Amino acid sequence: MKRLLYKQLLAWKAQDNRKPLLLQGARQVGKTYLLKEFAKNEYTDCAYFNFEQTPELGKLFDSSLDPRILIEALAAFTGRKIQPGSTLIFFDEIQAFPRAITSLKYFCEDAPQYHIVSAGSLLGVSVGKPSGFPVGKVNFMNLYPMTFFEYLAAQNQNSLLTLLEEKKITESLLEPFHEKLTRLFKYYLYTGGMPEVVRDYMNNRDIEKVRGLQNEILNAYRRDFSKYSTPTEAIRVSEVWQSIPIQLARENKKFKYSDVTKGGRASKLETAIEWLRKAGLIYIVYNIKTPKLPLTGYIDRAKFKIYMVDPGLLGALLEVPSKAIILGDQLFSEYNGAFIENYVANELIAAGESGGIFYWTSKSEAEVDFVLSIDGTVYPLEVKGGFSRRVKSLRVYAEKYRPRRVFRASPRNFTEDGDLINVPLYAVSLLPKSETVRRHLKGSIKS
Repeated sequence: MKRLLYKQLLAWKAQDNRKPLLLQGARQVGKTYLLKEFAKNEYTDCAYFNFEQTPELGKLFDSSLDPRILIEALAAFTGRKIQPGSTLIFFDEIQAFPRAITSLKYFCEDAPQYHIVSAGSLLGVSVGKPSGFPVGKVNFMNLYPMTFFEYLAAQNQNSLLTLLEEKKITESLLEPFHEKLTRLFKYYLYTGGMPEVVRDYMNNRDIEKVRGLQNEILNAYRRDFSKYSTPTEAIRVSEVWQSIPIQLARENKKFKYSDVTKGGRASKLETAIEWLRKAGLIYIVYNIKTPKLPLTGYIDRAKFKIYMVDPGLLGALLEVPSKAIILGDQLFSEYNGAFIENYVANELIAAGESGGIFYWTSKSEAEVDFVLSIDGTVYPLEVKGGFSRRVKSLRVYAEKYRPRRVFRASPRNFTEDGDLINVPLYAVSLLPKSETVRRHLKGSIKS
């Protein structure tokens, strides 16, 4: 299945100052598959080493981290010569051996002619521990669950995908196209973007199996809680994880420590939240006091929302029935719009929203779901699960800060109404793209 990150891998290979690559991401988002496809398509050979499946590999790094010695040992282990430039060296599950991570520094400094990629399902957690991490000596990339656009590509909906990518966001789609995209989008919300789930559904169209595979992934995450943390930490991580769907299902989705456990407070739960963030399983969206650049300078760290890594996994935890896909727009409004707000956060992060994503509140008067920095300008984005045209919070924001444009993401088609642009939920990933802003938003505003 095609992944958007593949283009970045090609750019990495072409760099003259290329460093060893660390591909980070949550478990089962497709890191191994993507890097193996990259090796197969772009290199003559791949020297693949999985430190979790083959623990004895760690012994090769015990005595020396000299690249010349390591290359010789790795070649002996595989029984094949490792050629600079034409062989891709792939260290998988590298978090299992911290000295293998440290070795990347020496490959960068002393043997840059070798092309090295590595991946780890909980690499972010490992990086947070003292292990001689090679700061400044590696290139980083993040892989997320499949976005809706990647889902379209997997479903061979290339014509629809091209239509969206070339779309002017101020002009409506023909209704048949909009209806088809909306239908596909509902199925995406249910299946989510975990590659194994998407691939199985493509091949078998078995909606019941979708939920079974999602539960298997969730169980694997729960096992990781114990495997990669202390017993006390594991309990707290699990408590925070289980509370997220409940917190998102509230109308006010601000994270409350007291909803995690009786007497819950920051001092007891902050470490667990950070563990989940570093593991790539959650995204934290902070409140900002004032929507000015740089947005990070106006964060209120006491107020934040937590979103899960994948809408399908959120649906599995909430036990959303598959019939919600076909019951009108029930899936959009289910649990106070938990799915669509979580989905929008996923899409914006995967699209590389460089300035980060935040939300804004004005006391109890208004709340704007997301505030984005796009092309050097701050824009508000409100998410709606229904067809209501009310945009009270956006209007409060607009009166206070006078932005040139305000955005709403909803089930409606692309529309422009004065300074308001409505973007269909399925196309929200178009917004963080600066070229979209430059192309379509700098003209005169329709009155």
